[in-house]
Amino acid sequence: MQYMGSKNRIAKHLLPIMLAERKPEQWWVEPFVGGANMIDKVEGNRMGNDSHEFLISLLVALKDGYVPPTNISKELYYAIKSNPQDYPKELVGFVGFLCSFGGKWWGGYAFNKKGDNYADRGSRVLTKQAKNFSGVFFKCGDYLDMEIPPNSLIYCDPPYANTCEYKDGFNQDVFWDWCRTQTKKGHTVFISEYSAPNDFVCVKEIQHKTILDKNSQYPRIEKLFRYKA
Repeated sequence: MQYMGSKNRIAKHLLPIMLAERKPEQWWVEPFVGGANMIDKVEGNRMGNDSHEFLISLLVALKDGYVPPTNISKELYYAIKSNPQDYPKELVGFVGFLCSFGGKWWGGYAFNKKGDNYADRGSRVLTKQAKNFSGVFFKCGDYLDMEIPPNSLIYCDPPYANTCEYKDGFNQDVFWDWCRTQTKKGHTVFISEYSAPNDFVCVKEIQHKTILDKNSQYPRIEKLFRYKA
C-alpha cells in the first residue's frame, strides 16, 4: 500500500535481521502496522495494530475480500473528505490514503500530467497485497492497550520524532519506556526510527528518500534499533 512512511522499499533490508531471531510459532506483532507493507511479507502468527480506524477498516475489509473502486473523481474525493460519516469506513480509508498524493492522509487529490488513474492503481495493488493478509489479526487501538502474546517479536514503526509526516501528540518518552518494558517482559523488540535514546543500539542503517509532498524529497538514514538490556 502506498502510505506515508512506508517501509515497502527497504523491507528486504530490515526483515532478514529480525526474522533471523524469530522462533518457531512466535507471534510477529506490529503496534503501528500502517500500510501493512512489512507484515504482508511475514508468515505465521501475525498481529497488526493501528490507532487509525479508517486504515484498519480498510485492511480488515481487504482481508475479507473487499475490492476498492477503480475510479474516484476529484469531486468525490473532496465529498468523502468533507463528510466521511456518509461513506463506508473502508472506502474512506481507501480514498484518504490511496487517492492522495504520496499516500498521505488527505494529502490532496493525486493526479499528474500523464493522467494516471491513482484509484485504479491503488485498487490493483491492494487486491494483490490482500492475498498475504490471510491469518493476520488486525486490531484498532492504542499500542499501550495491546494484549501481546507472550514472548512475541515486536516490530515498531512509530510516528517519528521531529518530523511533520504524522499527526502531533505522540509521546516519544512514553514510547521508548514501553519498548524497554516489553523487552524486560521477554519480547524481542525492534524499532524503526532516525534516532533513539542512548540505551538503544542501532543494528542497521539504510539511506533512502522520504517524500513529504509533490515538490519535496529528502534523503534520510533509516535505522533499526534494539534495547541494549
